[in-house]
Amino acid sequence: MLPKFEYYSPRTLGEALELLSKYGADAKVFAGGTDLFVLMRDRVIKPKALIDLKRIPELSRIEYGEGEGMTIGATVTLNALLENVDLKNNYYVLWDAIHQMGDQILRNRMTLVGNICNASPAADSAPPLLVLEAFIEAVSKEGKRRIPIKDFFLGVKKTVLKPNEIVTSIHIPKESAGGKGRYVKAMRVWSEDLAVVGVAALALKKGEELDIRLAYASVAPTPVRAYDAEKVFKKKAPIDKLIDEASELAVKAVSPITDVRGGAEYRKHLVKVLTKRALREVIGGE
Repeated sequence: MLPKFEYYSPRTLGEALELLSKYGADAKVFAGGTDLFVLMRDRVIKPKALIDLKRIPELSRIEYGEGEGMTIGATVTLNALLENVDLKNNYYVLWDAIHQMGDQILRNRMTLVGNICNASPAADSAPPLLVLEAFIEAVSKEGKRRIPIKDFFLGVKKTVLKPNEIVTSIHIPKESAGGKGRYVKAMRVWSEDLAVVGVAALALKKGEELDIRLAYASVAPTPVRAYDAEKVFKKKAPIDKLIDEASELAVKAVSPITDVRGGAEYRKHLVKVLTKRALREVIGGE
């Protein structure tokens, strides 16, 4: 049973911001609520007010333009994203991760923005958004701001969002479109489980150069981008040698813990193995 709270379903963003201003830290905004309600049921948090964003029209948009990139509103569900051809064709690494999140029923409520704002180190959508170099778009009564995803996470369940801010959308830039990407995830069970380790790999062609990007879930207090491992691919060497070197450097970028899902050393081993697997899928090699 949930603790008592006041429920609001505003129809405009302005109304939602007024409610958030009124209740401050005692309020929680939500769209799907799949993480929020679990925390409330377990009495981890006891908000006095819940502000449901689903009836605000502009938050449900999915827009894509070849010269502009893609914007995904705060209330867009994961199933809606899986059905979006523009996402699958242009940002496959994110589509691939979403396909591995939850199940069909949960994805009818789960949202991309909610997954990011929950700020779990195991969030499957975070590594793809890191390699896609996405931006978080947030608004408060003071105005709007755009936050690079690399600056968004501060720690476990912590972000740079201010108490009076609402995330309205996620924007993926046009420069990240069209690459070959994969999300590879190791779990304790076959499906519908949190990642023991998750790896996002993206290969983009920039003229004659290959731009490789790597990011990880469940390996540190926040999602991690392995910049040093990416730089390896600026060298001229056999592709298998580069993949081996990048995989070793990726292990140095992470700082996993031991928990019920896996040990720290096991996670480091998975980082190495899954990095090789993901890279071979996006750029080849034996």
